[in-house]
Amino acid sequence: MSSDEIVDGGASADKRATSAPVGDAQSSAAPVRDAATGDETTGDEAVREHGVPHRDLRDPAALRALAHPVRLSILEQLMQLGSGTATELAELLEGESPANCSWHLRQLARYGFVEVAGTGPGRQRRWKPVIESTTFGGSDETPALARAVDAVDEVILDREVERMQAWRRARRDETDRWRDGSVEAYAWAWMTAEELAAFKDDFRALIERHIMPRLEQRADPARRPRGARPVRLVTWLIPTGPDDDAADDDAADDDAGDGDARDGDGEEESNGR
Repeated sequence: MSSDEIVDGGASADKRATSAPVGDAQSSAAPVRDAATGDETTGDEAVREHGVPHRDLRDPAALRALAHPVRLSILEQLMQLGSGTATELAELLEGESPANCSWHLRQLARYGFVEVAGTGPGRQRRWKPVIESTTFGGSDETPALARAVDAVDEVILDREVERMQAWRRARRDETDRWRDGSVEAYAWAWMTAEELAAFKDDFRALIERHIMPRLEQRADPARRPRGARPVRLVTWLIPTGPDDDAADDDAADDDAGDGDARDGDGEEESNGR
C-alpha cells in the first residue's frame, strides 16, 4: 500500500499506496499510503521485483472515481471473487441494483481499475480487478489533485475504521491461531525526519516481501492455499509535534528581514543628513 501506495487488485509528501482494490492499504482492489515526500518509481507504469505493475495516480478525475464507498466495495468483492458480473455484485452489496453496479463498474474501467474478463450468464460482462500497486499524492500536488487525494483518504479511513471496529467486536470468537497472528500496535518515539524516512523504507520493504508477491499469486481464487483469508493492513507513521527546525528557519528569516529594515532606516537617516 508510500504516503499512499494503493495496490489495485490487492494502497506518498504524502504519497499513499495501495495494493488491492483501493480502500485498503493495499490493489485495484485497495491502497497503501506513504507519508514521505519522495517517490521511488521511474514513471506512471513501473514493475517492481515482484512483478506487480505500479501506477502513480496524478489524474484528479481518476482519484475521484475511487472516492465512492460503493466502488471501493465493488473492488473489494472483485478481489475476493476474482471476477464477477454486475448482477453477482448486486447480490453481495446491500441496496445496490445490477444497473447501479454496472454503472460503477464502467466508471472504474474508464480509469483502469477494472477490466472485462469475458462474459457471464445472459452474456453479461464479467469484470476483474486490475492488479497493480498505486501511489497518489505528494508534495507537488496541484490544488485539484490535493482535493481528490483528501476525498479518497476520507472514504478509505471511514472504511478501515469500520473494519477495525468489526474485528474488535468479533475477535474473541476467532480461533487462537488467527488471534495470535493478528496485531494492533501503538508506539511513541522521537525521530528525526531522516530516521522517519528510514523506518518508512524498512516498512515498505516488508510490504514488498510479504504482501505484493501474494497479491500477484493469489488474485485467482483457485491459486489460494486452503485456509487463506483476506487480511487488512493499515498503518500510520506520522509526526505529531511541532517542527522545531521549521520554526528556527522562520525565526532566522524574520531576523534577516529585521536587519534589512534597520539597514534601510539607517540609509534614510544618512541621506537626510
